Amino acid sequence: MAKKKTKFVCQDCGYESAKWMGKCPGCQEWNTMVEEMEAVAKQSSRSYVTSSTTTTKPQPLSKVVGDREPRIDTTIQELNRVLGGGIVPGSLVLVGGDPGIGKSTLLLQLSAKLAAKNEKVLYISGEESIKQTKLRADRLGMISPELYVLAETDLQFIQHAIEEVEPSLVIIDSIQTVYQDDITSAPGSVAQVRECTAAFMKIAKTKGIAIFIVGHVTKQGSIAGPKLLEHMVDSVLYFEGERHHTYRILRAVKNRFGSTNEMGIFEMKEAGLEEVLNPSEIFLEERSQGASGSVVVASMEGTRPVLVELQALISPAGYGNPRRMATGMDHNRVSLLMAVLEKRVGLLLQNQDAYLKVAGGVKLDEPAIDLAIALSIASSFKDKPTQSMDAAIGEVGLTGEIRRVSRIDQRVNEAAKLGFKRVIIPEKNLGGWTVPPGIEVIGVPTLEKAIEVVLGG
Repeated sequence: MAKKKTKFVCQDCGYESAKWMGKCPGCQEWNTMVEEMEAVAKQSSRSYVTSSTTTTKPQPLSKVVGDREPRIDTTIQELNRVLGGGIVPGSLVLVGGDPGIGKSTLLLQLSAKLAAKNEKVLYISGEESIKQTKLRADRLGMISPELYVLAETDLQFIQHAIEEVEPSLVIIDSIQTVYQDDITSAPGSVAQVRECTAAFMKIAKTKGIAIFIVGHVTKQGSIAGPKLLEHMVDSVLYFEGERHHTYRILRAVKNRFGSTNEMGIFEMKEAGLEEVLNPSEIFLEERSQGASGSVVVASMEGTRPVLVELQALISPAGYGNPRRMATGMDHNRVSLLMAVLEKRVGLLLQNQDAYLKVAGGVKLDEPAIDLAIALSIASSFKDKPTQSMDAAIGEVGLTGEIRRVSRIDQRVNEAAKLGFKRVIIPEKNLGGWTVPPGIEVIGVPTLEKAIEVVLGG
């Protein structure tokens, strides 16, 4: 059978060429020519039918009957939370993360959990042999007769295996190893990844099979391959964490069937990944007592409140331009809050180096952490420690006012549950909800008043 014709198309300007060129003649950019299959014009076998039962005819949305299938419970609460309540049948989910972070371990555990519920699962590994996968499954204690394993990278054989097994869930590990014979480029190229993902998407939608595909990441942390890959799938999950630490964070950056603000936390152990059901205790367990520059904030990660420690170190600048470094938070937000502290509170920070960090490796990006950042900076600058049982919540405006935040009752309840005695919140958030027993809630109108309450002036 003859190979399908291919062409090389510039990904920036769309210039087409019969052969590969390092520099595009159209836009003069380098390394933008990517191999693609030529579209062959053919006569469509479909004919437009004017019958009222046809699906090709436009229909009023109000008359469309939606079939809502129940989600598949993974029995892993943290994964259910990130997915929006479980796996949607017929969905295509992309899982990305650094090498060795635990992607394959998580998906093998997911496969075993579903297989234990008599759900057929097909685990396709393109990077390991069947024996290697078996060794890893033995180590994790994940053996089930409903879990099928296949070591294959040819798309046609994979499609045949899916038709033969008829599973409820398919795991592709990884998409960069799968190839299609019709395309002459190597596995992992832009054309191969795009076409193979499109084939898996068609299988998922037509057969109602949920498919998880693993994607490698680049040095910049983004998923390797075309950006179109993330647009094609229904959900994109990122597995984050330091390989030298035991905690892993699973985030959804795209989810057609749930929230993109949810976060799942796991701990890597010898027997696999274990769920962390109360992450606030994890993030606060190594907190120093009586140290300046440390403030606890109650942040919302989707529908879950999480207490996290913010740390600041303010020291005199040794050179002309002071340094501003932030880990786990927006660098520009730190500069903005330092300007507000200098202008509205009178702290001379223009000749000070500032180093800020969110303890535990979590990333925070909501406005409610502004007050805690500002208090940690003021605490370190004045070298006055905050009380260990204090927490701060609030958004800081450019005029120094403390603005209201959402879900204040859930945040305060989480602080009370962990034994905190006092919470500083925006004055506008007082009233309209019940304060839990055993905790004092103080409303502050301005940043200057908040610093006076926490640091005593």
